[in-house]
Amino acid sequence: MKDDIIIPKVEGVYIAVVNEYNDIYKTQDWNAYIINEKEVDLEMVLIVTSGYSEEKITSTFRKKLDVLPKKSYAKIELMQEDLFALNNTFKVTFFEGNTMFDKIYLFRKNTINLKALQTIPLMQVKGVLVK
Repeated sequence: MKDDIIIPKVEGVYIAVVNEYNDIYKTQDWNAYIINEKEVDLEMVLIVTSGYSEEKITSTFRKKLDVLPKKSYAKIELMQEDLFALNNTFKVTFFEGNTMFDKIYLFRKNTINLKALQTIPLMQVKGVLVK
């Protein structure tokens, strides 16, 4: 029975945490984004995020996107800097056609910082990326 279950590998979908200027509040904010670098739209995208350490655990945040178009990105959430001392997980589930994909992206504690910034695909901004 287990041999019948095929778990496809997720490629071309990333999570990035980007440090960007907020025009409304005139602050530098950290925002999490999902990036679809694929040539196809993703449907029914579900994202479940949480943070944890040995002593602490955050509440769980959930977000649903009906469609994430090909070669695009969408904001998931604003992240407070206090969370960077924790391991932050993003569990992403989506459909590509009739096939369901699932992957957990992990930002290990203290890996989200200004020294770790790199250019983020499609967005042309600096941030921390997990593939």
